[in-house]
Amino acid sequence: MNIAVVGAGIIGVTTAYELAADGHQVTVFERRGAVAEETSFANAGVIAPGAVTPWAAPGMPGKVARYLFSRHAPVRLCLPLTSGDIGWMWKWWRACKLETYLANRARMQRLAFYSRERLHHLTEELKLDYDHSIGYMVLLRSERDNQLAQPGLQVLRDAGVAFREIDALEARRLEPALNPDTQFLGAVHLPDDEVGNCRQFALQLKSQAQRMGVNFEFNALVAPLDPAAPANLRIRTETGAPRQQRFDAVVVCGGIDSTLLLRTLGLKLPLAAVHGYSISAPIREPLNAPRSALMDERYKVAISRLGNRVRVAGSAEIGGSPNVKRAAAIQTLYKVLHDWFPGAAQISNTGAAVQEWKGARPMLPDGPPVLGATGIPGVWLNLGHGSSGWALSCGSARAVADLVGGRVPGVDIEGLGVERLLLRA
Repeated sequence: MNIAVVGAGIIGVTTAYELAADGHQVTVFERRGAVAEETSFANAGVIAPGAVTPWAAPGMPGKVARYLFSRHAPVRLCLPLTSGDIGWMWKWWRACKLETYLANRARMQRLAFYSRERLHHLTEELKLDYDHSIGYMVLLRSERDNQLAQPGLQVLRDAGVAFREIDALEARRLEPALNPDTQFLGAVHLPDDEVGNCRQFALQLKSQAQRMGVNFEFNALVAPLDPAAPANLRIRTETGAPRQQRFDAVVVCGGIDSTLLLRTLGLKLPLAAVHGYSISAPIREPLNAPRSALMDERYKVAISRLGNRVRVAGSAEIGGSPNVKRAAAIQTLYKVLHDWFPGAAQISNTGAAVQEWKGARPMLPDGPPVLGATGIPGVWLNLGHGSSGWALSCGSARAVADLVGGRVPGVDIEGLGVERLLLRA
């Protein structure tokens, strides 16, 4: 088939590659000038399938309410809030029921473990070489942090994830550069989890896809889909006149603004932009830098070693202006980096060496993404992965490619179809 993929983030690139691997003719349309320029640009890079769980969980509304008055809150509501934000939060609150959470957690974790298998397969088969390291550690500052972490450890046990609860001495043995002046209780070590540079992987996979004949059109805007002929795309570029191009099918992977493309078809997906932040800086001295990836449990901030750089990522914001970086959120990232690895990064007084980033993570209120057919001939979805896009990308792409090809995917996709959302509308 001749297939269009809308969006060239990590989801769009992996989808294009898998479709091309199945023998389809594929064209990718991306509004930016390169792949992985938005949500996929500067995420934490952590791949920890056991930690891929819905944000909609029992007790979460109370936690969010308590965070409202915390200076370094990992979750924050920002003004202005749109009617769409408020409607999304209502759906999210309704999805925090235990039975809903357990079902969605199982769906997400099935896909996450399958996705890690696919990532390893592609990395080995294609000889991809991106900033990557094995091992992940959750740092516990106090006994209270330890108690709050225990429900998450039960989730890991239920998923069969290997981990060890270790004391501070053992944590320092595994990560010798941890600040000796920062006292803490201990850590949870997950030896099989990993960290990798999402954007670097996307760029390399894009090159592989191009060798297979995939055409990437950048700086290309796709108009809302026409109900009379939804796979006939209307495209506008910076240099050419608007045009139409006919395809046999279109797979929408365009993140938060995919809602605009689909609304004309009567598909009103409850996607919200949950914004996250990161700072990335060159390593000053390798001996003072982390070996792999760590998470500060109290502040929900990840510190990742990506080749010769350190990345610190965290925060979850709903509402506010997408183009305004909140200073307090950035300051929290610097604080956590200084607490644990004060000499790791080259941070000048002017901040010139540091890349500060804010990105919108397209999240559905109940947690899992939506994959597969829409019920409208020729229109397919791979959307709504939230903060787990990197961890779910390879598996989601392979599953969607199998569905487009009329095959049963290699992972159970129960509850990941669009009908889950339409039934709850």
